[in-house]
Amino acid sequence: MAFVLGINAYHGDAAACLIQDGKLIAAAEEERFRRIKHWAGFPSEAIRYCLDEAGIKLDQVDHVAINRDPKANIWKKLSFTLAKRPDFGLVRDRIKNAREWASIEEELGRAFPGERFRGQVHNIEHHMAHLASAFLVSPFEEAVAVSVDGFGDFASAAWGVGRGSEITVEDKVYFPHSLGIFYQALTQYLGFPHYGDEYKVMGLAPYGQPRYMDEMRRIVALQDDGSFRLNLDYFRHHKEKVEYEWENGIPAVGRLFTPALEELLGKARDKSDELTQKHKDIARSVQAMYEEAFFHLLNTLHRRHGLDAVTLAGGCAMNSVANGKVYRNTPFKKVYIQSAAGDAGGAIGAAFVVWHQVSQDPARFVMDHAYWGPQFSDDAVGELVAGKQQALADERCSVERVQDEAELCRRTAQAIAEGKVVGWFQGRMEWGPRALGNRSIVCDPRRADMKDILNLKIKRRESFRPFAPSILREAVPAWFETDDDVPFMMQVYQIREDKRPEIPAVTHVDGSGRLQTVYADTNPRYHRLIKSFEELTGVPIVLNTSFNENEPVVCRPMEALDCFLRTKMDVLVLGDTFISRREAAEGTEPAGSEANADAADGMADTGTYAGGRTRRVVP
Repeated sequence: MAFVLGINAYHGDAAACLIQDGKLIAAAEEERFRRIKHWAGFPSEAIRYCLDEAGIKLDQVDHVAINRDPKANIWKKLSFTLAKRPDFGLVRDRIKNAREWASIEEELGRAFPGERFRGQVHNIEHHMAHLASAFLVSPFEEAVAVSVDGFGDFASAAWGVGRGSEITVEDKVYFPHSLGIFYQALTQYLGFPHYGDEYKVMGLAPYGQPRYMDEMRRIVALQDDGSFRLNLDYFRHHKEKVEYEWENGIPAVGRLFTPALEELLGKARDKSDELTQKHKDIARSVQAMYEEAFFHLLNTLHRRHGLDAVTLAGGCAMNSVANGKVYRNTPFKKVYIQSAAGDAGGAIGAAFVVWHQVSQDPARFVMDHAYWGPQFSDDAVGELVAGKQQALADERCSVERVQDEAELCRRTAQAIAEGKVVGWFQGRMEWGPRALGNRSIVCDPRRADMKDILNLKIKRRESFRPFAPSILREAVPAWFETDDDVPFMMQVYQIREDKRPEIPAVTHVDGSGRLQTVYADTNPRYHRLIKSFEELTGVPIVLNTSFNENEPVVCRPMEALDCFLRTKMDVLVLGDTFISRREAAEGTEPAGSEANADAADGMADTGTYAGGRTRRVVP
């Protein structure tokens, strides 16, 4: 029996996974345990979870695989330093970072006192780890493999071909040119300064028009070989020290753009400034420029290799809008993107590279679901609820254990159909940033006001950001302009025009939706819930958003219950335990009604909630 521990560390989205004899058995991001978004540093708690899930100690791990190799691309690094002579602070930070990566054994010793790691540490080049994180767990025996991100090991992109259990890297884009840096810099320019805010620009883009493409093409230039180059006049990262910090585990990146960008596009937006139509048009132009470069690369690779399948990885592979246009804008017929396409996923890629190297086993593992995190028993839920009786009584909640799954799903579907906001906590936690039906908030997609209700009651996020539809796999072609498998919510497709009025809560302004296809064999309970909703309403879709309130997605039942109690969520389903806020007094408006929404928007909350049948109230 052989174990390989994969790690992404000292960077945003620190994570760990564990492979046993070539099969993934556990994977989780550190943020879920630390409760700090995008937590950066050493993922000790994620490692601890993986070992506990396998029932082993550190000394039973044979190999540790890390998704970075300080020795990779060394000649490119030296030639750049000698030719460009960047700020000393930039060089010093890179040396310091490399030293931190060299102390993995020491980190393991601190995290697991009294235990000893006896295995071997392997450094896997950053983009090889990305490429492997998609291709080596895909269903394809042969595919073009592409990785695009900010930077890792002095490169921002890599591509090649995967065959069997091997990947041949054909070429790369090296520092300082990067599509990820382009998107991140323009995200900062638009007034979204936090690490990981790029998805906000993607969500804002459909509200604008691509009126700034001439300016975008002055920033990014496409090359004949399929690659791209930045006009470095608009960027700081190649010549100055740009702060990258993770104090207390919170990653923060300094300003990436120069004053020249403001000369080109006008004054940068402050995060507190109003979003104008100009900002929306720039967002649309940024997205369009990214897509132009992305599809230029993919089309070049298809002409070169003539393969039907492509696997995508790297932080830029989180751009679900572009991913959903691959079939429309390239000749590729099959796409695979795993659920943690960004740096967290590099832990899995590194681990599988090492596994195939040391085992010489050509057999491939296929990741067809994302449920690799912690799970909790109904007994643990029962103990938690018993300890929270007073808090539940104060909130006028009823608590029932419903062990018949059909009845549990029917009752939950009924609550959704009544317009209630439901926390749905089941099984193993999802791997990656998306809630995929085990740590989800689910609502009725038919209600045009549901997006506003969610933002008022729980999410408290920008109004332009869409919510996603989870749909029964068998119903996809009737509702979307595709028949693709999208298990990880990584692609956006157009909703059929005649269906859009039926599901306004998950239909974006441009008629699209970032769908998740739900399968009976990989998540039977979530599939059954949606099927129950379809039987009640005729709609095989629920609105699905992450179970959190401006924090990482909940991991443990305690966090789910705390989120329920401090927000205006109506129902919480913890495994078999059904918790609901008691029905409103007769004559009051239900939760989410216009009257209550107005009250929540600017006046004292009424404290009333939509009712169902009378149930036992916690004493």
